[in-house]
Amino acid sequence: MLSQLASNNTREVRKKRFLSELYPFPEGSMPVGRLDEKSEGLLLMTTNGKLSDTINRAGIEKEYYAQLDGLITDAAIALLQQGVEIGFDGKKYQTKTCTVQKITTPALPAPDKRIRLARHRPNSWISITLTEGKFRQVRKMTAAVGYPTLRLVRVRIGKLKLAGMQPKEVQEIAGL
Repeated sequence: MLSQLASNNTREVRKKRFLSELYPFPEGSMPVGRLDEKSEGLLLMTTNGKLSDTINRAGIEKEYYAQLDGLITDAAIALLQQGVEIGFDGKKYQTKTCTVQKITTPALPAPDKRIRLARHRPNSWISITLTEGKFRQVRKMTAAVGYPTLRLVRVRIGKLKLAGMQPKEVQEIAGL
């Protein structure tokens, strides 16, 4: 599902699924940040452009659980924490420092069957907390240290947590 409400492109509409299929979001709703098509997890929707801008630009923490191809080493975690060089907008970009730790397999809903998971190879999970969010940043970061991301789930934005919500579930939050 795409992190947008609809598309004006008729060809895209036939092939893609949009957020407007989940819930009758109010006119003027927009996602706060985006999740790429292969990513899962918490997505905030708002009609308040200032709130969206604040969350995206004010260094609000976003936490992700990432399932990686291979057993990540402490050295690779240290590199991620210090920031790594990735490509962004055709240029090299040095990511900011972040918090990364190995975690045991988290209790998450089953992944979408279209996501390629290496079932016969070793894999590991990390929690990674960023204060920025460039295009496909977590995937690019883990690949840069030799551990491509197989599954990516955003579990927290600021103090708001995914905490038990199911895929496609929508929950209204008042007073943000």
